[in-house]
Amino acid sequence: MACDSKIPDEAALRLAAARPVTLIGLMGAGKTTVGRRLAARLSLPFVDADAEIETASGLTVSEIFERFGEAHFRDGERRVIARLIDGVPKVIATGGGAFMNDDTRALILERTLAVWLDADIPTLVERVRRRENRPLLMGRDPGEVLTELARVRAPIYALAPIRIPSRAAPHQETVSSIITALIAANGAEKS
Repeated sequence: MACDSKIPDEAALRLAAARPVTLIGLMGAGKTTVGRRLAARLSLPFVDADAEIETASGLTVSEIFERFGEAHFRDGERRVIARLIDGVPKVIATGGGAFMNDDTRALILERTLAVWLDADIPTLVERVRRRENRPLLMGRDPGEVLTELARVRAPIYALAPIRIPSRAAPHQETVSSIITALIAANGAEKS
């Protein structure tokens, strides 16, 4: 099998794309950016849970947080992710807090291959500063917020069967690492 080569062959890519892949991790880890590239490489559809929530509600994530609060947002997020996980192979990017919900996490772990994109705090801070629409960061120091979120969330994210470092490197490197891990995980399931 092509697992050991730098560029997997078509059979290996089909094995990697055998079931839905859900990307989890803190904001700024690259779930959407890497997810789009991963989906293209695997010839799968890509869906971003936050974008789907915004479409379903007619509001931005920031507006939902502002008007209704985080609990309301998380409930809608849980329902949208449950709808997205329909068994059809695709790549799903979740919001940073999605995997923290017990029901959402159970569904992701049962019906998809969860991939934790794990980035260090300086990399995350650099990335989140590029976007102004992060509700949990409004008026707060990104480094402090991300450090606290990592402390609380990392033990839960660690329940994902695949953990991939998300470094300040070309996204294609992260995509290649994910594909290699998916091939290994799907191959192990088939054995």
